[in-house]
Amino acid sequence: MQRRTLIHHTLQALAAASAVALAPPLFAQGPKPLVEVWKDPNCGCCKDWVMHLEASGFAVKTHDSGNDAKRASVGLARQHASCHTAVVNGYVLEGHVPASDIKRLLQERPKALGLAVPGMPVGSPGMDGPAYGGRKDPFDVLLVQADGSHRVFKSYDGKVRS
Repeated sequence: MQRRTLIHHTLQALAAASAVALAPPLFAQGPKPLVEVWKDPNCGCCKDWVMHLEASGFAVKTHDSGNDAKRASVGLARQHASCHTAVVNGYVLEGHVPASDIKRLLQERPKALGLAVPGMPVGSPGMDGPAYGGRKDPFDVLLVQADGSHRVFKSYDGKVRS
C-alpha cells in the first residue's frame, strides 16, 4: 500500500511540475509591460540597457531629461543611485537591472519600492559592450523598501550570467 501511495504522490508532483513548465510565459499572457526610463540623452550605456529590455520582451518609453528628479520623486535614496531610473507596473528600477530580475519581480509582486543596481558595474546589462573586453564584475540586484532598507534580490558573481 505504501508503494502505491508513493507512486501516486510522485505522479501528482510530476503532473504539477509539467503544468508549470508548459505554462505560457508571463509576457505571452497580454501586452508587453511598459518600462518608462528617465536618462541622459547622451548616455550610451542607458541606450544599451533599453535595447536589453526590448530584446527581453518589454515595451520601453524613454525620457531624455536625466534621472535625478525622477529618482527623488519616486522616493529612492541616493545610496541606490545609478545613471537611469525607470518605473514598471508600480515598481522603481534603478540602474542596470537585468531583465530576468524585472520579470521575476513582476511575477512575484513583493511589497517593495523596486529593484536597484547601484553604480554602474561592468558586465551588467548595458555595461557589457565590446568596450569592456568581456569583463564582468560581481554585483547585486537589491530589493529596495520604501524606507530605504534593502536586501539582495539576486547576486551575480561576474562569471556566469543567467
